[in-house]
Amino acid sequence: MSLAVQLKDGLATMGLDLPPVRQASLLAYVALLKKWNRTYNLTAIRDESEMVTQHLLDSLSILPALQESALAGRRWADVGSGAGLPGIPLAIARPDLDMTLIETVEKKSAFQRQAKIELGLANITIAGGRVEDMAAAQFDAVVSRAFAELGDFVGLAGHLPSQSGRLYAMKGVLPENEMARLPRGWAVAECMKLSVPGMDAQRHLIVLERA
Repeated sequence: MSLAVQLKDGLATMGLDLPPVRQASLLAYVALLKKWNRTYNLTAIRDESEMVTQHLLDSLSILPALQESALAGRRWADVGSGAGLPGIPLAIARPDLDMTLIETVEKKSAFQRQAKIELGLANITIAGGRVEDMAAAQFDAVVSRAFAELGDFVGLAGHLPSQSGRLYAMKGVLPENEMARLPRGWAVAECMKLSVPGMDAQRHLIVLERA
C-alpha cells in the first residue's frame, strides 16, 4: 500500500475529508521528517508507513473528537512540540488554526522552522524556549502529546490558556491516577477515547479546564 493510500484510507476511517493538497502537505512533512531524522534523531520511528500511523493519524485523531467551536479561528499552542507533533499535522489539516509550537531543544525548533518554510505554513509560529517562560493567557487551547503527567502539564503550561481556555492532553491508557492528582483549581472537563486507524494501543484525550 502506498503512503498516499494509507493516509487517505486512514483519514476516511476517521471521517476527515481533507483536500488532496493538504494530504500532499502531510506526506511532504513525513518525507522532510525522515530526511532530517537521519542526522538529528527527531523521532525513534524510522519507517514512513509507521510515521503516517503514529505521527500523522495519531495527531489528527483529536479533530473528530472536538467541537467545531474549539477549532475554527482559534489560537492553539503545542507544548513540548518536538518534531512538531501534533501541531504541524493539525496546522496543515486546519489552516484556520493559529498554531504556536513551543519547544526547548534548538535542533527540533530548527526542523520546525524548516518545515514551516518548505510547506508554506503561514499559520504556524515557532516559539523556542521554555514553556514556563511564555507570556500568560495567550491561547484558547494548549495541547500536549506524550509531554508530561497531567499535574506537570498544568504546572508548566496552566498559565498559557485564556480564562476560558482549555488544556488538551493526548494520552495512551486512561491516566486515572494522574487525573486524581490534578492541582487545585483544575478539573477534568472531558475524557474522550480516540481511535487511530492502524494502531492497536489505547489513546485518550483528556480535556482540562479551570475549576
